[in-house]
Amino acid sequence: MVQTRGGRPRVQPPTLILGTTMTQPPPTKAPAKKHVRLQERRGSNVALMLDVRSLGAVEPICSVRTPLEVSLHFLRTAGHPLTRWALQHQPPSPKQLEEEFLKIPSNFTSAEDLNVPGHASKDRYKTILPNPQSRVCLGRIQSQEDGDYINANYIRGYDGQEKVYIATQGPMPNTVSDFWEMVWQEEVSLIVMLTQLREGKEKCVHYWPTEEEGSFGPFRICSQAVKEHPEYTVRQLTMQYQEEIRPVKHVLFSAWPDHQTPESSGPLLRLVTEVDEGPETAGPRGPIVVHCSAGIGRTGCFIATHIGCQQLKARGEVDILGIVCQLRLDRGGMIQTSEQYQFLHQTLALYSAQLPAAPEPSS
Repeated sequence: MVQTRGGRPRVQPPTLILGTTMTQPPPTKAPAKKHVRLQERRGSNVALMLDVRSLGAVEPICSVRTPLEVSLHFLRTAGHPLTRWALQHQPPSPKQLEEEFLKIPSNFTSAEDLNVPGHASKDRYKTILPNPQSRVCLGRIQSQEDGDYINANYIRGYDGQEKVYIATQGPMPNTVSDFWEMVWQEEVSLIVMLTQLREGKEKCVHYWPTEEEGSFGPFRICSQAVKEHPEYTVRQLTMQYQEEIRPVKHVLFSAWPDHQTPESSGPLLRLVTEVDEGPETAGPRGPIVVHCSAGIGRTGCFIATHIGCQQLKARGEVDILGIVCQLRLDRGGMIQTSEQYQFLHQTLALYSAQLPAAPEPSS
């Protein structure tokens, strides 16, 4: 016992000595729970407890990915391969396809990310802009004051081949000469047009000659022949710049309503055949220019169908989700609606059925 300043005795706690018995027993502990879990009670002041021993080795978090990085990772890695047999006999339901489609990031570009002064006057729709990393830049045969801008993107094709297509908006009155400059610059021999000139309102201007020939900027376009088919019209054009003349095939597909889908898949597959069997697709060539009005909905469907047909023919399976993701990496918003996504599956299922018989899966 020790005397304090006030004269009151103070009891000194017993000293703990190894190998001896404590003079005062420790406080009784509650029995340990077999499993201690994270507890949460709304309105309670009970502390949250976590037994970290149950977590094992936890790797430290190095960084948190931004929403853009998460979207790009999805577009680069997502896939859902379907065999020919599954596509025909066990296709995903419309609800499954809608849910799958809604998970695909749109990857639209903002005006701030594009960073091209004065581009707005050359955009048909202010929210549909070319992705910067794959946009087509004009070398400017015409005045350098016009800049290099056109609302168009290079699009990869089957097996990731670069610059197989160019997806672009329907030309406007002030972009027709830019359009033809792009065709010349990229050595394009085939243009696929998937819109009417007017569908309630203007969707595209008449950018080819109304008569036998016409001038667009420094380019002279001549119509050599026109052939009408039930669902599309083929024009054989020539394009002249200075002393050089090149052939250009123009296909106008008129059986596709805006924001909707054709009544059947047959006409679209016949268009794909027209594109594949023409002499302009043989040997080295420039990209195929594909456009509708905005250059993302019907344009995306046609390009995805073309790639999907090549996959089915070469591999016996098709990854439609992976195809759409690749398209959206190159140009935001390609394929606009879940109905178009479902129509794409139906079209490729029909194409698969037209190929030599697919073997059934082994049990």
